[in-house]
Amino acid sequence: MNVTSDIVQKLWNLCNVLRDDGITYLQYVTELTYLLFLKMMKETEQESLLPEGKRWDDLAGLEGIDQLEFYQDLLRDLGRGETHWRVQSIYANAQTALKQPRIINKLVTSIDELDWYSAKEEGLGDLYEGLLQKNAGEKKSGAGQYFTPRPLIDSVVALMQPQPGEKVQDPAAGTGGFLIAADKYVKQQTDDLFDLSEAQQIFQRQQAFYGMELVQDAHRLLLMNMMLHGIESEVTLGDTLSPEGTRMPKADVILTNPPFGTKKGGGSPTRDDFTYPTSNKQLAFLQHIYRSLKAGGRAAVVLPDNVLFEAGQGQSIRADLMDKCNLHTILRLPTGIFYSAGVKTNVLFFTRGQTEKGNTRAVWVYDLRTNMPNFGKRTPFTRAYFAEFEQCYGADANGGSERVDQGEGGRFRCFDRAFVAQRGENLDISWLRDESLQSADDLPEPDAIAAAITEKLQVAMAEMEALSALLAE
Repeated sequence: MNVTSDIVQKLWNLCNVLRDDGITYLQYVTELTYLLFLKMMKETEQESLLPEGKRWDDLAGLEGIDQLEFYQDLLRDLGRGETHWRVQSIYANAQTALKQPRIINKLVTSIDELDWYSAKEEGLGDLYEGLLQKNAGEKKSGAGQYFTPRPLIDSVVALMQPQPGEKVQDPAAGTGGFLIAADKYVKQQTDDLFDLSEAQQIFQRQQAFYGMELVQDAHRLLLMNMMLHGIESEVTLGDTLSPEGTRMPKADVILTNPPFGTKKGGGSPTRDDFTYPTSNKQLAFLQHIYRSLKAGGRAAVVLPDNVLFEAGQGQSIRADLMDKCNLHTILRLPTGIFYSAGVKTNVLFFTRGQTEKGNTRAVWVYDLRTNMPNFGKRTPFTRAYFAEFEQCYGADANGGSERVDQGEGGRFRCFDRAFVAQRGENLDISWLRDESLQSADDLPEPDAIAAAITEKLQVAMAEMEALSALLAE
């Protein structure tokens, strides 16, 4: 075990201390973010961003009720006033769930005792991402909804090949997984940016990566994550499906995993620039994505199955996508790799055309779902499962490499545009026989079946609400 994973485990074990206080895993990671930010500011010699008297040693030097009250005041003060914008964003509306002085003291003391010298050598960003990954893997936390599996992110980024000088957007940024992986990819290609001119380095650090995140707790984790990876560009707190989303600049590359299901409390999309208004959040995100690409820009987006087959506006949006873009590849992902066991997902890879019509001539589909194992703790989902798909995809980020149709017995097949049109623009294409469902004993787990039914009901309800609204108008 390396130092980073050892520290992650020690930090994670501290959550046991908090169980008596009734603190959830997500609250715990948010609480750790508040504390780790202060500590890491000290370790990275950036405490000038913090007001004097509001720093790590000021907190660590206190005990008992004085320490708890100082911490409560600290959170309030850092979230407002004359602090750096990133500090303000991390601590905006921050409140502690800690109620007992002994617990804040235990956390501060334990964080101080970690091997920070070695952690810095290995990279504080990796440490923090390890913590986020732990949290996403804990089903009770509910954090998986904005945490995309690392093997999937790494595979997608490797295929999309973000380049120095390109603007990379994630309109549903979550904790920053796609943006950070894209930054890491560029750094690996450029000797940690040292191959670039000074102006290019400044662009990469301050302008290359941007986006938007709706949930404030996720946004805090995102800002901390980006800061620890040396990314200074701004990802705003806001709703991409509102007029705020229109203000994001056009992108060379979009990498994203928009939230699934209906967005509680968020209402319907309120963008007035969409050609096809819809209550389906994923279809609305898809419109934002292909409309936000520069000519020749490319995107990879994770979307649930209903986006591929939904009728009405869904059919129109898919046709519009295939007109304006070359939708060259669809990857059917295994079930169970996201937090909702029954949600079936895909990655759509497309490139914005130089014209507005007829850009998709054929769609290649890779089935990584049928006859795949049930992924979980016993069978971890690793990058190795993407090896054949990456080989089939080829070296051209825009899907232009020479490809071979593997026929009905293979996982990779080509379907021309006319075939898709005949199906009512239905892109939910499968052909492999599922050999796993031969008996009742082989049926998916009840929670997976229930989750799949819930997902279908949510989509149906959203469409009924949209229809009612139209009739009312």
